[in-house]
Amino acid sequence: MKLSNRINELPYSAIRKLTPYANAAKAAGKKVYHLNIGAPDVETPQEFFDAINNLDMDVLGYAPTPGTQGLLEAMADYYKSKNIPLEAEDIIVTAGGSEALLFVLLAITDPGDEVLTCEPYYANYFTYFNETGTNIVTFPTVVENDFHLPEREVIESKITDKTRCILLSNPGNPTGAVYTKEEVYMIADIAKKHDLYILADEVYREFIFDGADYISFGSVEGIDDRMVILDSISKRYSACGARIGCVASRNKDLIAAVAKLATGRLAVPTLEMVGAEALYRMDEQYFKDVNEEYQKRRDCIYELLTNIEGVTTSKTAGAFYSIADLPVEDADDFCKWLLEEFEVDGETLMMAPAAGFYEHSEDYKSQVRIAFVLNCESLKKAMHILDEGLKAYNAR
Repeated sequence: MKLSNRINELPYSAIRKLTPYANAAKAAGKKVYHLNIGAPDVETPQEFFDAINNLDMDVLGYAPTPGTQGLLEAMADYYKSKNIPLEAEDIIVTAGGSEALLFVLLAITDPGDEVLTCEPYYANYFTYFNETGTNIVTFPTVVENDFHLPEREVIESKITDKTRCILLSNPGNPTGAVYTKEEVYMIADIAKKHDLYILADEVYREFIFDGADYISFGSVEGIDDRMVILDSISKRYSACGARIGCVASRNKDLIAAVAKLATGRLAVPTLEMVGAEALYRMDEQYFKDVNEEYQKRRDCIYELLTNIEGVTTSKTAGAFYSIADLPVEDADDFCKWLLEEFEVDGETLMMAPAAGFYEHSEDYKSQVRIAFVLNCESLKKAMHILDEGLKAYNAR
């Protein structure tokens, strides 16, 4: 039976494409250090589980389509604490940040319209471009500039009469870049000039290193009609499995459109929303402690990578990812080889080949994305495997 052209043209996620090789390595008795995916080993706060366990409910019915009122109000309070003035009615709870992006693209684009973003970009975005029939147009960011945005003229040169929005992850996935106030306001001004939406993926908002300032697009004045935040509790509270995210915007028509789409899946899971509300009510100290832990890991991975001969990387400013350029011609082949043929004391390493995060992938085949989501002791072991693996691979 024939499958759709849409699905046949869709590549596997760069983040999970090597999973069969990792599974085979585990079946062979190897331990695999997973640095391919942003799945933190930081414990999910007990408040999440306590809220669900203490729930007094006789019937587990459908929740309201926009989300439970308690969670919406907790989210709004959280945003206000971050200088992002949003009310409960400005928010729609979604099944993770992925559904948030899907709904917004369906609401603001038609097939053939264009989404403008930087390169590299989060690989899973491509799934939703494919599903909605939108075309991706990119402008370059480079490791030599810590993946900051290029000059305004470079960005504007990519805008056409089919461009509908600018999509940016800030802090960046896969780059760890944190945009300056000047960069954020430049994008805001470009969006106003060309009448574009701004889709701000701010899932990693809490993870900012070295005391740097962070500017949310949600705090910029004068863009209420076009500012859209895509968000999630997955990384913020180490609750990836809960699948709770949201769309937030002060554009009432857009929120109404997203709500219309959300009715098609009725509601997100009730129990997870109960747990998520408890997370959003947590003390601010939680974020300080978690951010301190991730900065330790950032410092650790940066030192380890820069001490491996032939490896080039940048000092990540936020999130928990690093792009590393390896002394190999094909990082995809190298990553497969690590899983299939290499080990150190029965252990090996899984990374994400970074070419899958680029529109022009042939130019970046030697890069990998590393998610420093494991503790420093595990990172040291993983980077030792990388170092020894590079020596053995290149000596073949």
